[in-house]
Amino acid sequence: MEGVCSSLRVFALRYGPGQELLSSLQAFVEERQLKAPFIITCVGSVTRATLRLANATASNTNEVIQLRERFEIVSLVGTLNREAHLHICLADKEGKTIGGHVLGDLEVFTTAEVVIGEAADLHFTREMDSRTGFPELVVQKCPEPT
Repeated sequence: MEGVCSSLRVFALRYGPGQELLSSLQAFVEERQLKAPFIITCVGSVTRATLRLANATASNTNEVIQLRERFEIVSLVGTLNREAHLHICLADKEGKTIGGHVLGDLEVFTTAEVVIGEAADLHFTREMDSRTGFPELVVQKCPEPT
């Protein structure tokens, strides 16, 4: 696939203790009707997380873990269209990290400072890819205004 160029809009957000991060981000995207949103950066901490670990296939969605302790958000990346595809890396009190595909339940501990970008001239959707067995990203150029 060829790369597609777009202008960029940026939104800076902060979520507080007890808020669920994934659903809060999805609500923000829905309210603003963002068509091609993605995470630029995120720092903060969580007390809960549900992640799917690597090596999943369509027939074996692999191990899902539920974490219940305080973690620093070391990294959060991905696209935020309706079927968000986010990966997170978390560090525990000893600095050991764990990461995976975000399934939800990201409960903010102290703060989550998030910068969201939107490719203003693009539209992100997902379509089932028979090669992977998963809904994969489809990037479309928005129609030119008339």
